[in-house]
Amino acid sequence: MQNPVIILGAQKLGTAVLDIFNSNNVMVYCFLDDSQKLQQQEVNNVAVMSSTEDPEFLKLIGKKCDVFVAVEDTAARKGMIKLLKEEYQAVPVNAIHKFSAVSEYAWLGHGNLVAAGAVVNNNARVGDNCLIHSNAVIDTLAELGDFVQVGAGAIVNAEVIVGEGAFIGSGAVIVSGVKIGKSARIGAGAVVVADVPAKATVFGNPAAPIK
Repeated sequence: MQNPVIILGAQKLGTAVLDIFNSNNVMVYCFLDDSQKLQQQEVNNVAVMSSTEDPEFLKLIGKKCDVFVAVEDTAARKGMIKLLKEEYQAVPVNAIHKFSAVSEYAWLGHGNLVAAGAVVNNNARVGDNCLIHSNAVIDTLAELGDFVQVGAGAIVNAEVIVGEGAFIGSGAVIVSGVKIGKSARIGAGAVVVADVPAKATVFGNPAAPIK
């Protein structure tokens, strides 16, 4: 990556992304954030220049700058990514920490975050715009759909399939071969030993639906 990066979002997720780019000596041009309190301020020594919809900065994307969308709200993140693709013919770059381990035989889409200590093993597949937090493991032949979030220290074992938009909480363990449905939510520390339907929420060991 040779171009500087504009990060959309200067809050918790944005600072994590900044740390990742810093680990790889990638220049961050600026933050854009919709919080007026942050605009014209510096966050971790990088200026928050304007809002996420400012065309004067967005027009730089794809020409002079790359972009990463680091907005916590998934719906808002999807909207921004759609705007970038349709109006600016740009897709977000991956943010992969220097101290993560991504196999050369893994497959990653666009706009993914892979934090420090995370592992993506051989022949795993990660879709677009996923968030894989510190020390999480995506094991061999596991598959993540688009916009999946995997919390710190979670383990997605071999041949697990995780549907689009699913959330896996910190420290959760998904046993090999399990299927997690679209937009399902797995609680922190849960041990999932059976398939989870779309939009279901499960907690515990073994994980069970909320009653």
